[in-house]
Amino acid sequence: MAGVGEQIQAAPEVPPLGIVLVNPQVALPTADVFRQWRSSGEPPARPSYQPADPISLINALRECRNDLTTPAIAIAPVIGDVLSAIEATSGLLLARMSGSGATCFGLFTDPVTAQAAAEQIALAQADWWVRPGRLIRGREELVEF
Repeated sequence: MAGVGEQIQAAPEVPPLGIVLVNPQVALPTADVFRQWRSSGEPPARPSYQPADPISLINALRECRNDLTTPAIAIAPVIGDVLSAIEATSGLLLARMSGSGATCFGLFTDPVTAQAAAEQIALAQADWWVRPGRLIRGREELVEF
């Protein structure tokens, strides 16, 4: 997604990775985040290629940014704490805020590593919503955990 969410493109197929979603359980209205946001005027960064494996996916995502992270942290500083908590886990490949927040995510080499990271974060922050999972390649793989 780009713009204010009105520019939508199909997501590329992704290699299977572990993921941890973390929400600090704070209200963060999207409208407030966008009011705080000041566009840099730079066009959105998009990966220049179709990632075929976990490392190329992570490298492609590192080319991108979430322009709403800074304004979200200005409104709810705990989001910075969430990102720091994710970044402190073992096996992390990439941590980012999702959309306009407050949920953040970490990508890991596999679901087992993601599970261990989720347990570490949940133990340290019992009030946060923390869920591990895995990325799937397509709808046909969608399964319940």
